[in-house]
Amino acid sequence: MEFGKRLSYAFRCFISMLTSGEIPSEIAAEINKVPTPIFPSPIPEAPPAPQVEPRVAEPVDRAVQMLALLQRDGRLVDFIAEDIAPYQDAQIGAAVRDVHESCRKVIMRYLELEPVISSDEGQPVTVEPGFDPAAIKLIGNVTGTPPLRGLLRHRGWRVTRVNMPPLPDGGGREIIAPAEVEIL
Repeated sequence: MEFGKRLSYAFRCFISMLTSGEIPSEIAAEINKVPTPIFPSPIPEAPPAPQVEPRVAEPVDRAVQMLALLQRDGRLVDFIAEDIAPYQDAQIGAAVRDVHESCRKVIMRYLELEPVISSDEGQPVTVEPGFDPAAIKLIGNVTGTPPLRGLLRHRGWRVTRVNMPPLPDGGGREIIAPAEVEIL
């Protein structure tokens, strides 16, 4: 699975977990696929030679890195983790404006995005046969088979380029923001 698709899935899972507490079913189904074995019978393996290899970037490492960048520059995790119920709408609005501006800069700096469908929202579109269900979600009165006509409710986003800084060697890849201790 290519990095852009993994990053898209990570964002969709993150937002879905925040809003509904569930991983989208189409993502869970794709992630939980069991690969078909290449060889019908087991092939004895030679014992692995002890080697020290550099740590390979796992998809979770990059997802945590993106959250760390959004936290560092936009304080997104602090904002999401904060209980905003006691605050007035005007206070929340002022905070959201700052978080939005900073997080938008992070996304624009490290990712190049394009709409999945380039039409304007609210305009009629046709979903052709063979469409990618990870890229287009059908909602409303879904009956029949493509081609299907409907109104575009959200253009969707696709990552076309990723320009993330290198991951640090060693540990600490799971840290979104370090704890800060002021020494007095």
